[in-house]
Amino acid sequence: MLRLIKYTVLFEIIILFACNISSLGSNASSINSLEEVNLGGTNQWILMRSDNLNNPILLFLHGGPGYPEMPYTHFDSPRLEKHFIVVNWDQRGAGKSFNDSVDVNTLNLEQFLSDTHELIQFLRKRFSKDKLFLIGQSWGTILGLYTAERYPELIHAYIGMGQVVNSTEGETLSYQYTLEKAKEGADSEAVAALENIGPPPYSGGFGSLAAQRQYLTKYGGAMINITYPDLMKIMSQSPHYTKIDKQNFMKAFIQTNSIMWNEVMEVNFSETLNEIRVPVYFFTGKYDFVTPFEIVERFFAKLKAPNKKMIWFDNSGHWPNLDEPEKYQDELIKIVRNVMEK
Repeated sequence: MLRLIKYTVLFEIIILFACNISSLGSNASSINSLEEVNLGGTNQWILMRSDNLNNPILLFLHGGPGYPEMPYTHFDSPRLEKHFIVVNWDQRGAGKSFNDSVDVNTLNLEQFLSDTHELIQFLRKRFSKDKLFLIGQSWGTILGLYTAERYPELIHAYIGMGQVVNSTEGETLSYQYTLEKAKEGADSEAVAALENIGPPPYSGGFGSLAAQRQYLTKYGGAMINITYPDLMKIMSQSPHYTKIDKQNFMKAFIQTNSIMWNEVMEVNFSETLNEIRVPVYFFTGKYDFVTPFEIVERFFAKLKAPNKKMIWFDNSGHWPNLDEPEKYQDELIKIVRNVMEK
């Protein structure tokens, strides 16, 4: 009897593992699958969900570097699954793709761009599609814009949300905004902390950046309708993240961000990119002072593209998908209908 119980428990564990990892409810016409794929010699996790496999692919490139979207997708993307094959990818070293043996020497822009291209080719083959829709958020907009520039034949349209344009100018404006707000509010503690940090580039590394972001959030330059405790609560409800994934989330973010920040700060599309050969949409929060909207607006005005549109989110900061999830989904559905009809 004891042996039978042991084998029964083992069998249930195997079945549970298979359901949670290989397939979460896929059938012949839909997909709900959490899978580990090898990109650039490193195993990385992707979540693929759709009600209809005839839908076009939407690949989400998350921010950070090292800050995945996957634990929030149940909150901001459920309606998208009726119109897209929604793919969320925890990039190397981030979220579910984090492990202590990750080679930190591979945490560089060119490797991430190579991983992105490899994943696109995997998805095209997996779903028998010629092209896909590509959306980037923050750091993901660097990957997204470079990818759309290099491989326009693979992209239906590019959507940049919290678009990075000129990292150094953006961080400088972000710092100035935060310091001005602290002074206006007579917040002596914030003023002292910010003046101690000094303007970018931050000599204190990630710790200085994190402190600036803390005060920026306090003064409404990052999120409007949502808070960091809200984000933690949403993550805690994620059906796709284990307890270990949640514990590793910030550890992975800090490691990846710290290693890559100097390279991120060198990005300046305003000097290196004048034209893109795919339709371009920018989702821009009216209160975004992480990637300040005024720089995005200026870059958008001069950027040449077959079709382009600036879509303003009047009640959002840097994360329109989390500040205004209903409008975020509405706008993406409009884009897919418009592009696919053409």
